Amino acid sequence: MKLLPALLMTGLLCSMPALADELSMPSDTPSDAADINKPSKSMTKASVEAQYGSPESRHGPSGEPPIYYWEYPYFTVYFEGDHVIHSVAKYKNRKAMQEEYRDQ
Repeated sequence: MKLLPALLMTGLLCSMPALADELSMPSDTPSDAADINKPSKSMTKASVEAQYGSPESRHGPSGEPPIYYWEYPYFTVYFEGDHVIHSVAKYKNRKAMQEEYRDQ
């Protein structure tokens, strides 16, 4: 007798449609990030500064091994000791980047 209500509840739950929100992103996001010239892995701090100029801010060291990061207007560079381990483009759409560049 207890099996029948359990089977009915299972059948009800399985027949309910799944609901989810849809997230839409601007269509130009991937290409903008890919177009940005950023430092490559294993570059030294000196070579990054020589090629891209002084960063807007410098942070670190933090942890062991020491991790530093420098922030530029369009990307952030992460260093382990003196060498680049990763660089990440900041999100700004193409139109905002062009307007900002024109204003400089």
